[in-house]
Amino acid sequence: MPSSIELTPQIMREIIMDHYSSPRHKMTPKDAADYSTTHSASVNCIDDINVYLKSKDGVVTDALWDGTACAISTASTDIICDLLLGKKDEEALYIIEQYHHMIHEEPYDSSVLEEALAFMNTSKQAARIHCATIGWDAFESIIKEGHCHERG
Repeated sequence: MPSSIELTPQIMREIIMDHYSSPRHKMTPKDAADYSTTHSASVNCIDDINVYLKSKDGVVTDALWDGTACAISTASTDIICDLLLGKKDEEALYIIEQYHHMIHEEPYDSSVLEEALAFMNTSKQAARIHCATIGWDAFESIIKEGHCHERG
């Protein structure tokens, strides 16, 4: 997001509700075998999702997710899909690391988070931290395990 725009609580709500009501990356890929995937669920919420990641030459070419999720999980998982596209593994891990720093009220690099900044106040609602990070943690585990399928 351009630094000239003030991220008010109203704008943050609008970003979250936009990705919740119209998620851009919520689908199971037709060629799921070409993707690395992992399942993640929450015992405290309705969240029960699968994430799918595909890369070529160490660059993320597609990021999708599917399943049942609350508004916070839906929006945050959809936003990370946007952020991962076109990123090298190291860049993707850096973005995820900065998001976690933000969620836990630690110093972070806001320049890489774009719409994910809408979750900057999540730590004030401790029960929502898992909702805001479930998709991020799932994608991080795929990238760190190096299981991203390389497809030509």
